[in-house]
This record gives sequence, C-alpha cells and structure tokens, in this order.
Amino acid sequence: MEPLAQIRTIAERVAASRGLDVWDVQSRREAVGHVVRVIIDRPGPAATPEDSVSVEDCEQVNREISTILDVEDPLAFAYTLEVSSPGLDRPLRTLGDYARFTGRLAKVVLGEAVDNQKAFEGRLRGVEEADVLLEGPKGRLHRLPFRLITRGRLEVEFR
Repeated sequence: MEPLAQIRTIAERVAASRGLDVWDVQSRREAVGHVVRVIIDRPGPAATPEDSVSVEDCEQVNREISTILDVEDPLAFAYTLEVSSPGLDRPLRTLGDYARFTGRLAKVVLGEAVDNQKAFEGRLRGVEEADVLLEGPKGRLHRLPFRLITRGRLEVEFR
C-alpha cells in the first residue's frame, strides 16, 4: 500500500472511532519541511460551532494517529503531522456537500455561464437531481448544473 493511502486508512480508523470522517489527506513539502495534513470533519450539517470539529477533536486525533504512525512508520523521511478541520469557509466539492449545507451562504463559480453569469453568491437552497439551487441576493433562484461548477466555497456568516 502506498504511504499516503496507508496514512489515510489509519486516519479513517482513528476518526471513525470518534464519530468523525476524514475529509482529506495531503502530503506536501513546505518551507518548514515535509507536512502531512489530515483534515477531519463531523458528519451532518455543521451549522453551529457545537456541530463542528473542535480543537480538542483535532488534538486527540493527532495524538492517536501520531502514535500509530510512530509504530508503522509509512514514510521514509521526517515530517510534521497536522490535523485540522476544513474550516468555516470550506470548499464544497461534492453534490452531497451542497445538499448538506442547505441554508448556508456560498460562492459558486462555473466554467460556463448560466443566467448570463459565471460567478454566484447567495444562500444554498438544496439540490435537485444534478443541479445546485442557489438563491441570489435579490431572492432570484438559480439552478446551477453541478457538472459546470469549477469552484464552490461556504461564506463565513457573523450573526
């Protein structure tokens, strides 16, 4: 098994034991050296801070993954392990993400124009078939084909 796949398998096992998902695993050379980044998420809408991944979740998952990696040693070089959440302004990558965050503010960019524009900002109103429904600032509902979306991201809301 490739080292990154092995790390993902370990991370998924640890995260699952705490009711969390692994959102992504990255390995990059950075100015400080090699960094392995495990991004964890809590299933569900994550609409409130109580529903989101906490600093304590990250610390505990980091500690457990680190202990296992010390034993299994999948990488042949020194690295720093970081565990974090996708963040408040997280990217939206799948149709399921758009459905999960219905009601939240988002920015969406398309590869082809829909309703004479390629960039949209508004409130997610759900998913129908393979389309993302987004309500613009003036209440206009846009039907955005998921296949045309090149980028999507939640917007941070302060209440």
